[in-house]
Amino acid sequence: MVELFWLLLPVAALSGWLIGRRGREGPDRRTGQDGLRGDYFQGLNYLLNEEPDKAIEVFMRMVEVDSDTVETHLALGNLFRRRGEVDRAIRIHQNLIARPSLNRDQRTHALLELGEDYLRAGLLDRAENLFEEVVESGAYVPQALHHLLDIYQQEKEWDNAIAVASRLEAHADRAMGPMIAQFYCEQADAAWRQGELNRARNLLKRALTADPQCARASILQGDIERSVGNYKQALKCYQRVREQDRDYLPEVLVGLHECYTQLGRADGFRAFLENLKQDYRGASVILALAERIRRDEGEEAAARYLVEELRARPSVRGLNRLIELNLARSGQAGEDDLEVLRELFHSLLRDRPGYACRNCGFQARTMHWHCPSCRCWATIKPVHGVQGE
Repeated sequence: MVELFWLLLPVAALSGWLIGRRGREGPDRRTGQDGLRGDYFQGLNYLLNEEPDKAIEVFMRMVEVDSDTVETHLALGNLFRRRGEVDRAIRIHQNLIARPSLNRDQRTHALLELGEDYLRAGLLDRAENLFEEVVESGAYVPQALHHLLDIYQQEKEWDNAIAVASRLEAHADRAMGPMIAQFYCEQADAAWRQGELNRARNLLKRALTADPQCARASILQGDIERSVGNYKQALKCYQRVREQDRDYLPEVLVGLHECYTQLGRADGFRAFLENLKQDYRGASVILALAERIRRDEGEEAAARYLVEELRARPSVRGLNRLIELNLARSGQAGEDDLEVLRELFHSLLRDRPGYACRNCGFQARTMHWHCPSCRCWATIKPVHGVQGE
C-alpha cells in the first residue's frame, strides 16, 4: 500500500499541475474546470484514505475528460505496468500512440513505454521492434538500448548483445567491456562443446581484449588446453586467474594440480600453494595443501598442518577433512565417535550453498556466471567464512 501510494502521487501531482495551468490560461480554456478540480480532490481523498482502485478510476476519468494530458496517460500506463496490470498499460499506450496530435518526442516516449509493457508481458519480438524504432528516432536511445540488451541476453543472441553493448557504451558513457567479455565467453563455451576449438580460442582472445581481467576467459582457456593435453599453456592460463580475480582460485585448483602433475612438477604445485596461501587464506587452498602434505609426508603430518591452520581460520570443510584424516590414522578406539562427527559434517556441507551472488545474495550449490536473480555477470563466487572458503 505504501509503495502504491508513492506510485500514485506523481499522477495526482501532475493532474493538479495541469488543472492549475489550465486555470491560468484564461476563460476560454476553463470550461468544466470546477468539475475537473472536484475530480482531482476526490482522487486525492481516495488516495489518502488508502483506496487506490477508486483513486485510479478518478484519475482515469480525468484523462478521458482532457485528452491532451499526454503526461498523465504516460504516468498512468507506467503505474499499471508496475502494478502488474500489463494489459491496461498496453491499451493506454496503444491509444496514446494512435493519436495524430502527438509531437515526435511524445510519440517516441510512448513507444518506449509500450515496449516496456511488451517486455513485461514476455512479448519479446514486439518489444524488440519497438525499441529498435526508438533507437532509430534518436531519442531515449540509452533506455532503449538497455532494454534491447536485456532481450538479447534472454534469447542468448550473443552477437546482437555484443553489438548493442558496444553502442550503449558510446551513448551512456558506461564501461561495458566486462559484460562484453562474458558474451564472448558464452560463445566460446558453446563452440568448445561443439568441438570448434580454434573458434573457441579466438573468441576467448576477444574476451580478454574486451576485459583483460576476465577470470572466466582464462579458466576456459585453461580447460580447453588441458582437455587436449597442452598442459604447459593451460598452466599459464590458470595461474593468470590469481591476478585477475583471486576469488575464483578454488575453481582452478583441480586443473592446476593436474597440469603440475602431468608436467612432472608435483613439488611445483606445493610451492605454488605455499606462496598462494600468503594472500589467499580460503579453505580450498588449505585443503589442497594438506592433501599435498599427506601424499608427501603422510596423514599425521597433514593432520598437524590442518590443526595449526584451523586454529587461525576455522572452517567446516577443514574440520571435516581433519576428522577424515584422524579416521584413517585411528585404531578401533574412538572410531565410532569420529564416524558420527564425520556424518554430521558431511550433512552440513551437503546442505550448505557453496556459492553466493555478491550483488543480490542469491545462493547456489553450483557455479553460475550469470546470476539468475539479479542477472549480473561474474558476481556469483565461492562463499567465504567458517562454512565456506
